[in-house]
Parts: sequence; structure tokens; C-alpha cells
Amino acid sequence: MTITTYFHYRTCNLCEAMCGIEVHHQGDKIIAIKGDSDDPFSEGHICPKATALEDVFHDKNRLKHPVKRTPNGWEEISWEQAFDEVTDNLLRIQAQHGNNAVGIYLGNPNSHNAGSILYAPALIRALKTKNRFSATSVDQLPHHFAAYFMFGHQLLLPIPDVDHTDYFLMLGANPLASNGSLMTAGGIERRLKNLQKRGGKLVVIDPRRTETAKLADEHHFIKPAADVFFLLSVINIIFAEDNVNLGHLADLIEDSQLHHLREVVADFTPENTASQTGISPNELRRIVDEFTSAERAVCYGRVGLSMQPFGGLCQWLINVVNILTGNLDRVGGAMFTQPAFDVVAFTSLTGQTGSYDRWRSRVRNLPEFGGELPVSVLAEEILTEGEGQIRALITSAGNPVLSTPNGTQVEKALESLDYMVAIDIYINETTRHADIILPPTTGLETDHYDVVFHVLAVRNSAKFSPAMVHVEDDRRHDWMIFQTLANRLDQKRGGKAPNRKDYVRRMPLRQLLDLGLRVGPYGVNGGRKNRDDGLSLKRLFKYPHGMDLGALQPCLKERIVTPNGKINLIYDHIVNDLPRAKAVMTTPANGHDDDLLLIGRRHVRSNNSWMHNSHRLMKGKNRCTLMIHPHDAQARNVADGDVVCVTSRVGQVEIIAEITDDIMQGVVSIPHGFGHTRKGAELDIATQPQYAGVSINDLTDDQAIDPMTGNAAFSATPVRVMVQG
Repeated sequence: MTITTYFHYRTCNLCEAMCGIEVHHQGDKIIAIKGDSDDPFSEGHICPKATALEDVFHDKNRLKHPVKRTPNGWEEISWEQAFDEVTDNLLRIQAQHGNNAVGIYLGNPNSHNAGSILYAPALIRALKTKNRFSATSVDQLPHHFAAYFMFGHQLLLPIPDVDHTDYFLMLGANPLASNGSLMTAGGIERRLKNLQKRGGKLVVIDPRRTETAKLADEHHFIKPAADVFFLLSVINIIFAEDNVNLGHLADLIEDSQLHHLREVVADFTPENTASQTGISPNELRRIVDEFTSAERAVCYGRVGLSMQPFGGLCQWLINVVNILTGNLDRVGGAMFTQPAFDVVAFTSLTGQTGSYDRWRSRVRNLPEFGGELPVSVLAEEILTEGEGQIRALITSAGNPVLSTPNGTQVEKALESLDYMVAIDIYINETTRHADIILPPTTGLETDHYDVVFHVLAVRNSAKFSPAMVHVEDDRRHDWMIFQTLANRLDQKRGGKAPNRKDYVRRMPLRQLLDLGLRVGPYGVNGGRKNRDDGLSLKRLFKYPHGMDLGALQPCLKERIVTPNGKINLIYDHIVNDLPRAKAVMTTPANGHDDDLLLIGRRHVRSNNSWMHNSHRLMKGKNRCTLMIHPHDAQARNVADGDVVCVTSRVGQVEIIAEITDDIMQGVVSIPHGFGHTRKGAELDIATQPQYAGVSINDLTDDQAIDPMTGNAAFSATPVRVMVQG
């Protein structure tokens, strides 16, 4: 009997790159996973993670039905029982202690799933709590903060036009490991090499000689958390050398704000900041001269800039550099997308452009942003007694024990909860504390459309991927779980009729996607009304490899939603925060002489904490090591391969030292996402001693934040290193 092999085309959802894949399968047996050379966006590129979709699909540790924690271990229960118990317990706790006694945390993978991103808001509204948290305040809140105050919408994020730029100045980013972050670009290495082939230049500023830095034309070491001084000096030089060129956005900039900006950067000369950055004034002036002289240039910074004490200032400064040089909203500069499912336009129409400081956290008095509190306060909001204390928690696709600062304290907090429910496919370091786990379908079992990452892509495109396999009736997609929980909470509160927002989100996923595509800028009922080429889900089905919608085009004047229709070049929060930077610049460091500054790092075979149960991704050389410079190692009598003890204010870990001059002197690096040594996690591969590693977040400090935005300040954690024993 001949067994037919089928070809399934979809977008890999394991990182931001949106790479097209071709899955060869016989029913639910996967024969091969390859790059889809006919995908117009990624053009055949895939990274090692894509092949691991098979491992997730067949993982024996993956949950497929609800489980309940009992004195005798985990017990499988029905969906009906699970939904009833969860909603009854959440409402019971809210009735006793108030709505804010229930908190919710959404992890990074929610952004990779249309079902989660479109339906989780209905559950959040049904909970009626202000204790909302997500991975946004782990590594990207400063981007949204700047977008909200400068352009009027938290999702109006400038994207590097890497395919057309001539000069790419990159700070604190390593896209050869991340595949591009807030810069969705399948095949980023090819795109960067093409930049160089056409005579362009890539300059990387980073405390580590990363994989991207090794590809770059130039790499300059910079001290961790000193990027703010580098960027302030860049702007200082632009003004001093009279190189301001606003281009076609000149009429969107108030002269008074331009003058104010010139005044506030006056003291940040390259001579004054050199001791902070470690970059000489002459080198910095040369870089600025090259940048301003380039026909098309773009400045871009990612997690290294966001996860530090000046994250909000840094992302504002990145935008300002691009604005002052005429490279914002310009081909080859920093551009804005026009996605087919246009969440920016939809939410602008409903007034959901973002928010700031509508309420504050109970313990540390930190402001909300975008309806969420900073995740750095999650543990203290659980552990600190009093009115408003979080007593129950929902987590969805998140592992804050490993991915948020001071993981040991987070673990202690989860242990103290009265009730916890997790929407997750694994029993991991976080979900092991849950009373009930609700596992959604995942990966190849789901319909997929990248609602979020089309907003962040370097080119406009659209692609819908139907599920490869049909799942049994007793399985639930993520959107169904959110939908059911929201419905039952509303019904049990008294059956209040859904408002218009919730009515839309109670459509099935495909119907909601179709509606969004139809009324979008390319839709048959929207920008291409009644045209043969108008987009709908039905039409998109005819393009299994995806549909190219063209290069990014200048569009900010049409998309900006500030009250006066102009760019808010400088705003009160910035003015109030700049004195803090000036104080650091003019005050000698007060740390211990033997302190080193800890930074994280990524690897292309991993994605945060959630791809470590794949043997094909974990095998090979140990990646969880402490990178340390030869001079720092010698001063501490550390030899390559030694087990060293790394200590911070909040904790310590033991880890193998890797001596390398790829790290700046005075700096050490540990990759994030590891630490699978805690009892109770049921991850057969990840918990093996050779793969488990240590958690960098047992060292990072929950009290270290960017005060302006509330984002966690992981980078530049002071640590001491000594040989174990």
C-alpha cells in the first residue's frame, strides 16, 4: 500500500521572523520540514528552530487535556469541570477580596498566536482587574512608550528598512541570533549581507562581539547601560555641526520643540560622555559624520537598550536620531508598516491607542502603561499583604519564574497564592504551581495568521496558514479557551450582555480574521473596495505561500494620531528624566572595585525559555556558560571551564566559565531562559543536567527598573565572580 506524502505550507511561529516552511507529512507523521522557497517574504530561509516544530508536535511532555493538581499528583479532568472550577474559584476570590485580587500574566508566545492576541482581551475585561502583566515590560515597553507619546499610538513603531538602507547603525541588538526583533525580517543575515553588497555599511555598538557584530563592517564595545550617553552625544553632534535635516516631516515638527531639544542635549558632548561609553570622541564624531552623510541611513536599538535603567530615554533617542537626519518615514530609514490586518487603524478608530498612569501599583506606586503594570512588581503584589493583594493568578504561555527579574522571589510568590490557573502546554517551572492547567492546541494543529508581526515587518505581506491536522473534538484552541472563560465569567456575574468589543471577539477565529482583512487597507470592503484584487480570507487561501503587498512606503502623515497631528519631539516625561542621566554622567561610580556588569545573550537555537525541551535544539556544546574577558578571569584566578560562583544583591548561581575576548572587559554574560533545575517541572529534555543550565534571573534585581517606563532593567546588573571551592 502506497502512503501519500502531503506538502503543507505555513509560517513558522517560533520567533518574530515569519519564515515560510514546507512540511512534508503523512497524516500526523512529519517526514521533513524545509524552508519554503516560494514564500515571497522569507524566500526559503529557516533557522534550526523551525525543524523543532516536529519535536513540539510529538512531545510526550506536552499536555493535551486539562489537568488538576491533587495530593496524589496531576489528574486529568474534563474541559467542563476545568472551566467550571476555574471560573468558580476566580469569582469566589474576587467576591471575598475584590476584583484586583486576581492577576493575569501573558507571556511572549501569546504574540505569536492570533487566537491569543485577539481573544485574550475579552478575558481580561471579564476579570475586571487592574493587576495585568505581560512580557511587554520585560523587554519592549520603551518602544511602545516612545511611540505612544511621539506618534500617538503605542503600536506605531518605526521599522528599519533594511532592504533599502545604505548605513545601518545598530545598538544592543543581535538579529543573527534573534532573527530580528521588532524588525520582522525572515532571512535577516541575507538582508544584511545584501546591504553590504550594495556598498552599504553595518555598524554595531554592543558590549559583546555578537554574531551580528562579527558580520558587521565595524563593531564598537560600549559599557552596558551607557547607550543613552552615546545617543545623547550623537544628537549633540548633529546640532553642533548644523546637520539637522527634517526632510518631508519638517511640517510635523514644532520649532519650539526643536529648540528645546537642542538645549537639553547641550551638555552631552562626546568628551563628557566618553568615560561612560568607552568610545572616544573622535570615533563617535566619525560615526555621526558617516551616518548624516549617507544617502539613506537608519538607527535601530533593541533589547540591549530597552532592558536597562534608561530604556525609555534610549528608544526616544533612537527615534530622534532618525527624525533629525531626515530618515524617519523615508525609504531606507525607519518606516511604518501598512499591514493587511491593520490593528493600528482598527484601534485608532476605537480610541484604543494606548494609555499611561491611569492607575498605579499598590506597593511601589509604579504607573500602568497600555493597561498593564510593570512585571517587576508582580511578586511584591502577591507577597505584600493588605487590600488589593493578588491572591489568584492566571498565566498564559508564560514562565515568569525564569523570564522575569528575581525569579527566586517570583517562585516564592507563586507558592503563596490561594489559587492559580495556567493556560499552557507544559508543566514547567511556573505552571507547576497551578491548581489547574488548560492546554491549548499548538503549532501545526492551529490556524495561523501573524496579526502582530505583520505590524513589525520590513515589508508588507499577508499569509494565512490553516492547521495541518484536524484535532479531536476534546481539544481546545487558545481562542476557544479565552472565549469560554470570558463567557462563563460574564454569565456567572449575572449574564450581562456583551459590549460591541466583546461581541466581535466572540466570533470564531477565521470569521474575525476575515472581517479584519476585508476592511483593511487592501480589503475587498476596505482600501480595495469592490476590486477584483480586494483581500479576504477566502482570497488569501489561494496564496498558500503568502502574498507580497509591496515595500514599505512613507505613510506617517496619514497614520499619526497625536491630538495635533504632529510629532511630539520632546515631552515632559523625557525632560523630567534627563537630569537623572546627567547625574550619572557627572557622578563617579559607587560600585565595588571587583564588581562586573552582567548582561544576557540569545542563541539562534533557542527562544527565551520555551524551546528547551527539543533534543535537536539542545544537543551539542553547552551554551549556558559565563562569558568573561581574559583580564577579568586572570584577576580572579579563573581558568576556562572552571565552575564559578556568580553573586548579585538578590542571589547566586554556579556556572562554567568561558573565557573569551568577545566580551568587553568588566562585563560578563549569561544566556537567559535556562535554569530548568527546579523540582516539579515535567520536561524530560530540558531538565537533564547537561541542558538545564542556570537562570540569569536568579541574579537580576526586581528593584532595578527604568523609572520612566517601568521596564525591567536586566542589563548591567552588578555581580561578583569567584572560583567555586
